[in-house]
Amino acid sequence: MPVTTDIMASYRRPRMVMRRLLALGPNEGRALAILMSGCAVTFISQWPRLAREAHLNEQDLYSEMAGALMAWLFIAPLIFYALAFVSHLVLRALGGTDDAFAARLALFWSWLAASPLMLLNGLVAGFIGPGPGLTGVGALWLAVFLWFWISALREAGWGER
Repeated sequence: MPVTTDIMASYRRPRMVMRRLLALGPNEGRALAILMSGCAVTFISQWPRLAREAHLNEQDLYSEMAGALMAWLFIAPLIFYALAFVSHLVLRALGGTDDAFAARLALFWSWLAASPLMLLNGLVAGFIGPGPGLTGVGALWLAVFLWFWISALREAGWGER
């Protein structure tokens, strides 16, 4: 299935999408592609906010974008792998399976699947700026991301040992 179809299906049945991804078998290349896609979308979602801040603070937009590129495409993936390892340890301690790949895929897919709301958050940050609208969209994104991640972890074997 195309990734966009899976993203939209995640908003209806996140466990079903995760089940389908897990059924494809462990493939670290696919997991890394999902993670890098999510990080790339996150980087793109930062553009309106960076443009607004550069304009208001009379800073160079390109240096701000270079910093965001470095952060989201080189540093963030390492942090995500560390977070996935910690979630795997927590999953195992709570009686889950020993499948570290499933824990990684759950985090990486949840990040990518919540990306449409991240893009909306970036637009609100760039065009409206700080305020209740940005806080509301950010809270909605966080809630959806956590819903996807918890659902994916449950499908990955949380409590099925």
